[in-house]
Formats: sequence, C-alpha cells, structure tokens
Amino acid sequence: MEKSCSLLVHFDKGTPAIANEIKEALEGNDMPAKIDAMMKAIMLLLNGETLPQLFITIIRYVLPSEDHTIQKLLLLYLEIIEKTDAKGRVLPEMILICQNLRNNLQHPNEYIRGVTLRFLCRLKETEIIEPLIPSVLQNLEHRHPFIRRNAILAVMSIYKLPQGEQILGDAPDMIEKVLLTEQDQSAKRNAFLMLFNCAQDRAINYLLTHIERVSEWGDMLQMVVLELIRKVCRTNRGEKGKYIKIIISLLNVPSTAVIYECAGTLVSLSSAPTAIRAAANTYCQLLLSQSDNNVKLIVLDRLNELKSSHRDILVDLIMDVLRALSSPNLDIRRKTLDIVLDLITPRNINEVVLTLKKEVVKTQSGELEKNGEYRQMLIQAIHSCAIKFPEVASTVVHLLMDFLGDSNVGSAVDVIVFVREIIETNPKLRVSIITRLLDTFYQIRAARVCTCALWIIGEYCLSLSEVGSGIATIKQCLGELPFYSVSEEEEATESSKKDNQVNSITLSSKRPAILADGTYATQSAASETTFSPPTLVQGSLTSGNLRTLLLTGDFFLGAVVACTLTKLLLRLEEVQQSKVEVNKESTRALLIMVSMLQLGQSSVLPHPIDNDSYDRIVLCIRLLCNTGDEIRKIWLQSCRQSFVQMLSEKQLQETQEIKAKAQISHAQPDDLIDFYHLKSRKGMSQLELEDAVQDDLKRATGEFVKDGDDANKLSRILQLTGFSDPVYAEAYVTVHHYDIVLDVTVINRTKETLQNLCLELATMGDLKLVERPQNYTLAPESSKQIKANIKVSSTETGVIFGNIVYETSNVHERTVVVLNDIHIDIMDYISPAVCGDVAFRTMWAEFEWENKVHHALLLLIFHKQR
Repeated sequence: MEKSCSLLVHFDKGTPAIANEIKEALEGNDMPAKIDAMMKAIMLLLNGETLPQLFITIIRYVLPSEDHTIQKLLLLYLEIIEKTDAKGRVLPEMILICQNLRNNLQHPNEYIRGVTLRFLCRLKETEIIEPLIPSVLQNLEHRHPFIRRNAILAVMSIYKLPQGEQILGDAPDMIEKVLLTEQDQSAKRNAFLMLFNCAQDRAINYLLTHIERVSEWGDMLQMVVLELIRKVCRTNRGEKGKYIKIIISLLNVPSTAVIYECAGTLVSLSSAPTAIRAAANTYCQLLLSQSDNNVKLIVLDRLNELKSSHRDILVDLIMDVLRALSSPNLDIRRKTLDIVLDLITPRNINEVVLTLKKEVVKTQSGELEKNGEYRQMLIQAIHSCAIKFPEVASTVVHLLMDFLGDSNVGSAVDVIVFVREIIETNPKLRVSIITRLLDTFYQIRAARVCTCALWIIGEYCLSLSEVGSGIATIKQCLGELPFYSVSEEEEATESSKKDNQVNSITLSSKRPAILADGTYATQSAASETTFSPPTLVQGSLTSGNLRTLLLTGDFFLGAVVACTLTKLLLRLEEVQQSKVEVNKESTRALLIMVSMLQLGQSSVLPHPIDNDSYDRIVLCIRLLCNTGDEIRKIWLQSCRQSFVQMLSEKQLQETQEIKAKAQISHAQPDDLIDFYHLKSRKGMSQLELEDAVQDDLKRATGEFVKDGDDANKLSRILQLTGFSDPVYAEAYVTVHHYDIVLDVTVINRTKETLQNLCLELATMGDLKLVERPQNYTLAPESSKQIKANIKVSSTETGVIFGNIVYETSNVHERTVVVLNDIHIDIMDYISPAVCGDVAFRTMWAEFEWENKVHHALLLLIFHKQR
C-alpha cells in the first residue's frame, strides 16, 4: 500500500539530531524545546530514518500534552510512522493511540476535535479506525461547523476503505440527512461531495430535487455540482439536456470561479451553437473583468481552443476579444493579436484595422511600458491583415510610414517590409507610396531600413518625375562631396606611419621679380608647410542620414546606394529624351561611387571597405560606362521578378501551414448515424435540438481529433528487465517541457508475495529525481504502476539507471534486479517550430547564439524546418 504523506520538507542530514537528544527534549518540561524536538523527529522520518525508540517516549510525554502545536505535530508524526508489519498487520503498540484519539474526538476544544477528524481521513488501518466510529458519528451533530465539515470528510474516507461498507454501511443515509438539514455552506459541500463519491444516485436525486435553488448555493457546492454533471454526462450523454440548463443558470452567479468552470463544462459537454456562444461570452467577460494577468492568459488559452473548433461563433465576438489589448502585459497582447488574426473576415476587417490603428497612435504617447515592442506587434498584425485583405492597405500604409524613423529598429524594419510587400501587391498605391517614401526618407536612421527603402526606390520609381526625385533625394541624403578632406593623402599616410606626428617639410619656389631699375630678375623663396592627417567632412545640418551611416563604415549600405543609383540611371535613359541630362546625372553618380571607394580605401576609417561591397560598387561603375541590353534587362526586370516569386512561395507556404493545422476527419463505415429529422422532438428544448444536430453532423462527417498515433506511443515504451527475470518491468516515457514522467509497470511473475519492493533510480547529467522511492507489496502474478518524476535542468543528454529491490518470505536477503539504462536525448523534448526571418535575426542578436554553438545549431534546425 502507498504511504500517504502530508508534509515533505527538506532536512539537511549533514548534522542530524541524535535520537537521545530528541528523547531528552521530549521528556523535559520546556514546551518550545519539545516542539523543536518533534519537528526534528518528523523531518528525520521523512528523510528515511526509522527512530523506533522514540515511539514509547512520545506516547508517555507528548500524548498527554494540551498544547495545540504539540497535538498537531503529534498527528503528523502518527501519520508518517509505520503502523503495520511486513505482513500488513497492525503493530500491537498502535493500540496505545486509540484511546488518545477517542479522547481527542470528545475533547471540549473544537480545534483538537477538528484536526483529529482530519487526521482520521488519512488513516488506512481498519483496526485503528473501527473503535473510533461512534465518536466520529457523534461529531456529525456538533454545534460548530468546523467539526461537522471534518466529521463528514472522515465518514467519507472511512466509507471508501476496502472494508468501509461493512463497518459503516449506513453512511450515505446519515450524510443525506445531514445534507438536508445543514446550513453551513462548507459542511454542505462536503456532504454533497461524499454522496457524489460514494452514492452518486443520491447526489443526483438531491440535485434534481433542488434544481431551482442551485444558483443560490455557495460557490464551493456549485463547483462540486459541476463536477457531478461532467461525470454523469460523460457516462450517459442522453441526459445532458436537463443538466445543461443547470449550467446555463449558473453562468449568472457572482463567483468568477464558478462561471469559468461553467463555461468549460459547457464546451466539453455540448457543441450546440447556443451553448458555445454562452461559453464564449463568459470567457470574454472574464477577460475584461479580471485584473490578474495569469487569469487573462488562461482565459485566452480557452478562447484559442474554442477558435480551432468553433471559429464561426468567435468571429462575432472579435471586438470583445480585442478589448484585452488594454492590458499593459505584452504576453496578453501577443496572445490576443494571435487569436484575432485568425478570426478576421471581410465583415470585420475594417473594425479590426481601425482598432489596431488607434492602438498604434496610442504608442506615440510614451506613457505605456515597452511601447516599441508593442508597436512592433501591432505593425506585424496590420501587415497580416493587409496581406489577407489588400483593400485595407490604403487606410494603414501611410500611417505606418510615419514610423520609418522609429527608434525601435524592429518596428521600422517591419514597416518597411510591409511597405515593400504592399507596393507590389497593390499597384494602385504605388505612386502614393513612392511619393510618401521619398518625402520621409531623410527621417530613416537605421541602416537595414535604409537598404530596403533604397531597393523600393530603385525598383518602383518608373516615371520621369519619380526617377528625378529619387536621384535628388539620394544626393541630398549623401550631402556634398568629398566625404573627407583630401589634403596630400600620401603625406598624410606617411604621417600616420610616424605615430600621427605632424611633419614639417620645406618647399622652395622661384618667381620673377622687378628690380628698382626696372629690370627683371629671378627670386628664390623658401617656405615651411605643415601637413596634417585627413579628416572626415561631416557635412552641414542639411546633410542626410546616408552620409552619417557611410561615415561610420557601413559600406554595404554604400553598395546598395550605388545599385539604386545605377537602376535609376538605367531607367532614366528609357524615360528621358535628353542625352545631355542623362550624361550629367551619370557623371554625378560616378563621382559619388568613386568617392565612396576612396573613402573605403583611405585611412580615415578604422576598417577599410570589404571586398564584396568594393566589387559591387566597381560593377555599378562599369555598367554606367558600358551598358548592354541583356544587363539592362537583368537589372530592371529580373530583380523584381525574383521578389514576386518570393512572395508567391511565401503565400503558398502559409496556405500549406493552414491546411496542415486543419483537423483530420476519420469516420468508420459502420459508425452509427442518427437522423435528426426522424427523431421525436417531444419534450426537447431548443438547446437539446441544436446539440443533437451538431452531434449528428460530427458523426456523419467523422469530425474528431485523433488522440495520437498508436505507433508513436508504442515507440516510447522501453523494456527495463528481461523476460526471464522474476520481476518484469517496462516504462512509458512522457516528456513535457522541463519534466520527464516515467510510468513504470512492474509485474510479479513468481508465485510468491514480494515485500518491500522498491524502484530505485539514479541519474547522470542534468537530470534530477523529484520524489523519494516508496516500498510496495506485490501479490503473486500481479502488477503495479509506479510513476517517477524527473526534472530537466539543461539541454544536455542524460541517462537514467537503477534497479528493483524486493524481499520474499522465504529468503530474508534482498534481491536486486538491475534495469536497462534509459537514455534521454535532447530531441525527445524539443519540438520543431516555425520562426520568421525577423524574429530569427532578433533572437540571434539578443541571445548571442554565435557564441553558443549548440544553441545556434538548434535554432538552425528550427529555421530549416520552416
């Protein structure tokens, strides 16, 4: 039998209390010392010590004490000590405590009576309990509710014992009488719980008799009523109609816990639209009325589950769900947006986008916490809405373009990616987007945003005015040339080699001079000139963002600028009639590119230009000097075609993911189908009729979610012992987040009773056993299910090993059966996930995975699965 334990406290056994010291403290009259000694004794017992010599001392010196703390510790001590021998018989010395327990059950102090009754709920030995039954029954009529409620629980626990019906056969009758007369809500709940567990028909009869007053009962009793309804309806689904009426009546009670349980019960028992709509409305009310963030997250999880099976009903409540964005918690906002994005339809898209726009405007106030991250989530949500419904893009794109210069780089990147996709998928918005982008380009401060914006300018500036404005904008943002002062660069290089010391050299020159008599002569002059190292020219206040980024050494951006200028000039040749203007602009562009190359090869920057950027800029210079038709086609058409293909593949992938998430329907050819139109509707409410229709539809279409692949389950069963061993064991391994649960089945294959059978496990690696192993008694040819919980503290591979130890009546020595090792691999508790490019790069930068190779490999595996 399993040992029940109500206290599990870690105790450091490095300096254990000696039994003699505990015994001396218990025999003394110092009450605090006696309490401390009792606590030490309990902790030692919980950590595996036996301490048999203390039992008589505790009976003599602790049992008579009237102190409440001593009495509570005494009951804990009596709970955890061994009360039976190896054959399961009660130890003779246990009789000594029966008289004390009887006295406590008749004690004038209510607390002593109550804790003793609660202690009896944990006793499993019939020989100890049977003499105490008359005293327990007397407490059912005590004046104090604390004693009555614990007496009812004691009666229930006694009745549930293997011999409980023999020693207390009339318990259901007595508890039913108590239930009819009891006024205390807690005691009433315990009485109804006893009938629910031990005499279910009586509980159902009481519920149906008082069906009109269920909403007036206490919340504790209502929770038990809901549990009873769930149990009854699962066994007899034909009667759920009358119980669903009770659930709907409980949706209006003041207790939020009862309301939440009602909603969950409705969803589990009924698929009628009326019931699902009532449950969804209840979840939305809880989402808005509760201030606890954990409650809101749980409610959002329930709504997400409803969304997968009853999407049409939740679509009507989308605006109520959106009101959860008023919470400042980012996790709540993220879950809310995820749910809403799956519920948008052509009917509600305008309202949803309008709400999201208002939330984006609120983030500009600076009053909310983590505005940048929240704004980024909103921008991504609006992006998804605009992709699904392109007609709303015109209402949001110009608002979002105000955030191109946002200090939060993630938000700005999301905006420019959104603009890049919209300008391709919505040709009507191309002109307005290009105009707005050229007007706001100078506000951009992030290099990644600049590169994407430059690509858009290079691809979608098609008319003469747009091309001219694009070239002018880039030139203005680059500022005046040169990028650094070029005063005798070679001498500057020499000076830098001499530790940047200023060098002075003497220059001599000859020039003609007029003498006093009017004749000409040659005059020699010597002057001393000082050269300094070259310095960067930062430009005026009107100089733009591109110059600032270039002067920090971002030559990838410089290569993008060169490519954009090249595309604009190639397109200018097509739309501009005047060759003079084209040549003039080409000359200026070449000058800009050459200046960038000189800047990259000079010593004014700590790092020179990289080879890729250098080759790209040189290629652009060669193209402008000599352009062919094939090259022009590649630069002006192929690039955009590749982008269109990327968008198509992305849309196809999203479609495939949606199909993969869809429910798989399975129907057997011999499944029963009830025809709704042929049924008798007599006595059925509208809710029952709707529920019948939904059940018939589900049976006809086979719409249910398969619990799991049986082959996958079988693959997780590991054989721990051999078939010829006297004890056969196998384990089913379940991995859930950071916990590993081993469900071990142990089978006694011998004809003898195995005593003190214990499953001893140990771990290697970052695995940790949570529970202390217990001893069991296994009858001949019987089996036992043993569970072991293991904590995972890292991603390293671990090993679980151990043995099964037992004793037999014939052999006094312990027999050991060594188990096979269980290898826990990291891939067993890591599941593939989908990760977007922006999120991938953000996590890579945030967690510094390039310095943690094993983490980086895991993330790359996830990214490849995408």
